[in-house]
Amino acid sequence: MSFDLADSVLDDFPILHRRVRGNQKLVYLDSAATSQKPTEVIEAVSNYYETTNATIHRSGHELGELASAAYESARANVASFVGVESGNLVFTKNATESINLIAYAILNATLLNSKDTNLYRKYALKADDEIWLTEMEHHANLVPWQHLSKVTGAKLKYIAVSEDGELQFDANQITRKAKIIAVTHQSNVLGTINNIAEISKVANLNNALLILDACQSVPHLPTNFAELGVAAAAWSGHKMLGPTGIGLLYLRNDLLTELPPFLFGGNMIENVTFEQSTFRSDNGRFEAGTMNIAQAVGLSAAVDYLKNVGMTKIHGHESALIKYALSELLQMPGIRVLGPRSADNRGGIVSFEVNGVHPHDVSQFLDAKGIAVRAGHHCAWPLHRKIGAVASTRASFYLYNTKQDVTDFLDALSQVRKYFKVV
Repeated sequence: MSFDLADSVLDDFPILHRRVRGNQKLVYLDSAATSQKPTEVIEAVSNYYETTNATIHRSGHELGELASAAYESARANVASFVGVESGNLVFTKNATESINLIAYAILNATLLNSKDTNLYRKYALKADDEIWLTEMEHHANLVPWQHLSKVTGAKLKYIAVSEDGELQFDANQITRKAKIIAVTHQSNVLGTINNIAEISKVANLNNALLILDACQSVPHLPTNFAELGVAAAAWSGHKMLGPTGIGLLYLRNDLLTELPPFLFGGNMIENVTFEQSTFRSDNGRFEAGTMNIAQAVGLSAAVDYLKNVGMTKIHGHESALIKYALSELLQMPGIRVLGPRSADNRGGIVSFEVNGVHPHDVSQFLDAKGIAVRAGHHCAWPLHRKIGAVASTRASFYLYNTKQDVTDFLDALSQVRKYFKVV
């Protein structure tokens, strides 16, 4: 195992050199929530505002042309990073909005079809249709589908998760009744990396839309949506070294051109009269109003940074960190690790319970020592109930975490039960 990567990039992240809680060294282990930003990204955003700031796609002056070019260049760069055409990429404000965009577009299709059966027939849901999720979904990839099910009458069904955190996918469960299959690529709680290629084959065989929550995969794994064969994919810029306030949505050609819009207003229209409007048939159809231009520019710089380091190298580094952390945690008294016991099918995430100590208390104890982790149900409340956990503490790793970071975390964690007198 090699842990050399972090040492070569650490100086690129200014915040990781600050002291916290008095004069403690910061050990940042909450990258599954949001990643830290390298200098290149910070400077790209600042430089945009200093030299280029203008409204895109509308202004005929030089700054407007430069801003538009920077925005579309960012789109092309991000699209290439995940193996798709730039025309199939939509910018949103976060992954939650990306998933809601699809859900509400399908809801609009259903409502409009009820008024005219010739409209959006391909996407309109009926009472006997099925929406399939997994039991390990983040609320962002669960609650919108619950709402869609409630309004349309389509049945909500779940692919089970085993006690050891593996997805129990059975191809025979999926029939022609399945219209939507919305799954996470990598669980934000269990760390489990799901076999999307297998699910994709079944989805496409049954003409179901496979919608991927890629928030925990795109920043950490080499990911190619075209090769995976998904209909749509959503992920966040701020989890992949980019700024907050920008999300991504990949839409297959048919969804891009045929789904009704979700948000309405400037830029997404083709023609407007007092009586009616028609809408663009490209990605602008789903980008109403003034977009998050500086954030797109910053995200493009983050993509350049990740490409320069290499996604295979990043994944290998995180695999080494999680293997080390797991090997120690599984031997630690009073610790219950959630998810797969092997690092072979895991991303750089480990959630756990400490016997007799609430996760929030665990988090506060670690924070007092400068170690930033996350505590709660991580926006996956149903999953925690399924695996018999009220909540959990989560440590998540990225390219800038060192082996010493993990050692510091493990050493501090080993003191928790003694401190709270539950040994």
